[in-house]
Amino acid sequence: MVTFQTSSVHWSDSVSQLITIDLTAADARERGRQYGEAAREQIARSVAFYAESVARATGLPWQEILDRAPAWVPVIDGYLPDILDELRGIAEGAGRSFEEILALNSRGELTKGNPFAEADATTDRSTNDDGCTSFAMLPQANALGRVWAGQNWDLWDGIADTIVVLRIAQPGKPAIICHVEAGQVGRHGANSAGLALNANGLGAGFGTGLGVPGTFVRRKVLESWDMHDALAAIFGVRQSLSSNLLLTHRDGFAIDVETTPGRHGWMYPTEGLLVHGNHFQSFIPPQIEQSYKPFSVDSLYRTPRVEEGLSRARVDGTTEEAVQNIVQTTMSDHFSHPNAVCQHVDPRRHELDRYSTIVSSLVDLTTGTYRLTPGLPCSNSYQQAPWNLYDGPGPEDRPHVPGPAQALAVAG
Repeated sequence: MVTFQTSSVHWSDSVSQLITIDLTAADARERGRQYGEAAREQIARSVAFYAESVARATGLPWQEILDRAPAWVPVIDGYLPDILDELRGIAEGAGRSFEEILALNSRGELTKGNPFAEADATTDRSTNDDGCTSFAMLPQANALGRVWAGQNWDLWDGIADTIVVLRIAQPGKPAIICHVEAGQVGRHGANSAGLALNANGLGAGFGTGLGVPGTFVRRKVLESWDMHDALAAIFGVRQSLSSNLLLTHRDGFAIDVETTPGRHGWMYPTEGLLVHGNHFQSFIPPQIEQSYKPFSVDSLYRTPRVEEGLSRARVDGTTEEAVQNIVQTTMSDHFSHPNAVCQHVDPRRHELDRYSTIVSSLVDLTTGTYRLTPGLPCSNSYQQAPWNLYDGPGPEDRPHVPGPAQALAVAG
């Protein structure tokens, strides 16, 4: 039986220690310019951190990375039109170059080695072991009968002061709330159509050639009106890096997709609960199955610890506060500290390889409440974002797509 430290949780009314930015411009470039101006200082810190981190991972000087980054432009533009204009606007607003913002949005690929080099398709390029623990909790998994999605986002401690919370309103698309590293256009979040995305690294970078960087895949998922389009965004693109994408919908459905440069695997909740860490759980890619070792060994115990902790919500999660307390206690678990569910800095690691839980998130997809901790969940309360998910267009506002009743009428 897993035991967890209990705690008294206090729920703040609004996010007070995280930068929140409401992006409302209809034009992509102007929207990006709003973002860049509002997060100028945080973007400067992101660039400074990754200039050093990427050089260490790739062996290439930062300027060479910037010279090569435009190679991604054609593959991104063909996958997600208009997003490059948003990046150009961010660069203008922040006083940075377009190439710097493009590199920030490709940091996952850049920190796993040199993505521009010819590589053996059976070689795993991963060198670091940052991790996250994500979950989906459907109505049958909590006595309150709501749909929840959340995550501990574990990342380099040196980037913690760059995190911003965005609300993105775009014509003809759902409104998005997401939390990202400053300058990025998508990572973890949810939208006004009732879809949430939580992403985890899987470490395997055995693909060859340039694929669409994961940030843009995540943004396209968050722009999706329904589960079909979200899955199409995942299965209809080639990436060079493996990534885990946990999708949760307010109608009580969740699916976890382990994406790779080759085939993908997927899994569904058990009794309404789905938890994923940083190791392959549905399959092991054939390219690496003979030598596969989880790149983040603590994932092997983080996942069952969170499953056990959240399972208490089936009986004890009778109120909103009770569910939230169960989540915070679980996500504050310190088993095998400092490399725990609640990740603390391990001083034995190189300064650029020190990770911690920089944000813990809890999204109530039933009510639209979006909560985050500004730092470790063991010492920071969940705070509510200043917007509700559903203060934006819903599925009924989707352009040019008839609803079920209309579709039946047309078919008849």
